[in-house]
Amino acid sequence: MHKNVPEAIELAKAVKKIKSKAEMLICPPFTALYPVAGVLKGSKVSLGAQNMHQEEKGAFTGEIAPGMLKDIGCEYVILGHSERRHIFHEENDTINAKVKAALHAGLKPILCAGETLEERDAGHTKQVLEYQLRNGLKGVSADDMKKLTVAYEPVWAIGTGKTATAEQADDAMSYIKHVLEGLYQDIAVRLLYGGSVKPDNAAELLAVPVINGFLIGGASLDAEQFAKIAAAADK
Repeated sequence: MHKNVPEAIELAKAVKKIKSKAEMLICPPFTALYPVAGVLKGSKVSLGAQNMHQEEKGAFTGEIAPGMLKDIGCEYVILGHSERRHIFHEENDTINAKVKAALHAGLKPILCAGETLEERDAGHTKQVLEYQLRNGLKGVSADDMKKLTVAYEPVWAIGTGKTATAEQADDAMSYIKHVLEGLYQDIAVRLLYGGSVKPDNAAELLAVPVINGFLIGGASLDAEQFAKIAAAADK
């Protein structure tokens, strides 16, 4: 919940100028999606939304339908973000319904999964990840899975300044890859790491083979920091 419309436009213009081989995506608040779509049109930077409702239309005051996002130029949508799960208490069944609705609307979901600090300390990281993935992807076909990205977001590293070490990220994300391979044989799913990613830890994390990219939080609000993280992907 950052950036008013002029600020979002300014940031989008700056991101559009970044020279990098990395595929880039920005997900502004709902209020800025339409004007930012105009800024990004014809560029290599994709547009996504931070969330959506699972129904196509109806009496759901205050919600945004998947078709509405597609209509204004969104290609991606983030679903099951740790804040949606732990602040707004979204359950896996709801997230699963959103994933399928997004795919039906022609959007590419970015499905987030991750454990709390309590779950990690109790040694339950892998069980939590598997539960979230199996339930979040229930009924998603192999063909649809090719359009989906999975992001590992340890809740304890979101907005806390704490970052999973390369070893911790490798361990958790290798398990995510193992679960996905069990569900969808021979389909390579893009895996992102999210959790206090900054220019000074991007290269170390990208050196982990299973990490294909990042879901960036606070650092994405500054075009200079964003560019430095993108540059790490070029090395």
